[in-house]
Amino acid sequence: MSNPCLACGACCAHFRVSFFWGECQSAGGTVPDEQVILITPHRVAMRGTEAKPSRCTALLGDVGQGTRCTLYEQRSSTCREFEASWANGEHNPHCDDARRAYGLPPLVPPLEPELSPDRVA
Repeated sequence: MSNPCLACGACCAHFRVSFFWGECQSAGGTVPDEQVILITPHRVAMRGTEAKPSRCTALLGDVGQGTRCTLYEQRSSTCREFEASWANGEHNPHCDDARRAYGLPPLVPPLEPELSPDRVA
């Protein structure tokens, strides 16, 4: 299955992306400091996601058309842990919620290959 996130980006433009400040480069992490904003003494959010309407400033492209993250290799644990629905065989209702907010249909589980009598061992 091709990566549906590359044509979506809804999660990056729907949710607040917050995480522990220790993930920032100045604290030894990977997330560039200029890409975050402090929201509590111990938590930061990706710029652009701290208030509604939200859209991460690291997101390039048009939601539902074609997107990419400009700091994909440096992204936070929140981004790393968020998976598209059915990416690993599990439904993610948060993915569906973000897609719905942009008028996109929910992702569907991949079709199981049909077993024919000649393919059964």
